[in-house]
Amino acid sequence: METIKELVEKARAAQKEFEGFATQELVDKIATEFAKAIYDNAEPFAKMAVEESRMGRYEDKVKKNRGKAKIIANSLKGKISVGVISRNEETGITEVARPMGVIAAITPCTNPIVTPMCNAMFAIKGRNAIIIAPHPRSKKCTRVIVDMFHEILRKNGAPEDLIQFVEEPSTDLSAELMASCDAVVATGGMAMVKAAYSSGKPAYGVGAGNVQCIIDRDVDFDEVVPKIIEGRAFDNGIICSGEQTIIVHEDDYDKVIKTFEKNGAYYIEDKDTVAKLRNTLFVNGAMNKFCVGQDALKIAEMAGIEVPAGTKVILVKPETCGKGDLFSEEKMCPVISTYKWKTWDEALAIAQANLDVKGRGHSTSIHSNNKEHIEEAANKLTVCRVLVNQVCSTSNGGSFFNGLTPTTTLGCGSWGNNSISENFSYKHLINITRIGYPIKNAKVPTDEEVF
Repeated sequence: METIKELVEKARAAQKEFEGFATQELVDKIATEFAKAIYDNAEPFAKMAVEESRMGRYEDKVKKNRGKAKIIANSLKGKISVGVISRNEETGITEVARPMGVIAAITPCTNPIVTPMCNAMFAIKGRNAIIIAPHPRSKKCTRVIVDMFHEILRKNGAPEDLIQFVEEPSTDLSAELMASCDAVVATGGMAMVKAAYSSGKPAYGVGAGNVQCIIDRDVDFDEVVPKIIEGRAFDNGIICSGEQTIIVHEDDYDKVIKTFEKNGAYYIEDKDTVAKLRNTLFVNGAMNKFCVGQDALKIAEMAGIEVPAGTKVILVKPETCGKGDLFSEEKMCPVISTYKWKTWDEALAIAQANLDVKGRGHSTSIHSNNKEHIEEAANKLTVCRVLVNQVCSTSNGGSFFNGLTPTTTLGCGSWGNNSISENFSYKHLINITRIGYPIKNAKVPTDEEVF
């Protein structure tokens, strides 16, 4: 097994060579072919991901592999990342894109296919090299992806060492890699993200998800509820953008719960049964790792709760919101906490109380046609994304039906201890050199004009 030093040396040599001859046409061709390889092999990759990570749903991983490959490839079309990327005659500023160098990418077992794909596409788009440090439960997937990408690089006359990976990943090797590269992209647990920001290198991390889903009064519940169920059940709830709660007006609560039950949800409000589920999902105050990515039937079985066959999600009524109940936490399985509100301010207060437990900076999902309510949420909640009337888990990272940047890494701003408050993309992996020409006919304002 090669040392981190050897991997980085090979990456630097390859990156320098590639930067010398790579055109916009070539980087775009390679990035698109990376996506097409994942798209064409979506089914075997989904099977491999489920078997190695032991979490998630095969059918949803197929959809994810195809969906992310297609939308990210499409989003990169026409984006200039080589040479002059803009000229402004008015300001005299010309911008030139330059590579960052060697990128360290820390990737999770929850997304063992599309996150390496996405990171590799963004790195190549900027003429960088990339070294992937996978989670130990996704190293087989990473090896197959990297082998496939090597074939694409060879075919296009590019150095294979532009993309490498750590064969036997560990926390220590990941830390060494991050300290040795030029920039870091860390997608995974908060401990790893914190390590990335402590590496001494520019780093892009993610914050914890805990998407609060607020249902306003002016929507069709028969239309909204299936979207929420789809989002919460997708890939057995391991997506950071998955809906974690429903916050519903007290007068609509019973009707909404019945609509959920009609669509395959099982509702729990009995305190003893709620306690059983709580004690199963959380061990010593933290999410039970054996519940992560398991389906609703498996979760119910583990908790000793009988639910109907075909149950897609479990709804649970906590004792309170915020720090008073563990159900305020992120639940990486198909379980949704339910809350009632009397006023819109109270709905936002419930959401914020839960975000203060976990998920500050990430996202809120709102089903509403009231623009004032939506924009009030954006002005008051500590989140970087407010997704409106969509399936949050599959749309929050970019969609053909919204303008959010397609990605697998969602920045959470200062609220989530992140360096960016937007969806991560190729533009975060390029340096920009600015040429400052003198402004023609520039006029110095008088003191009176300024003051």
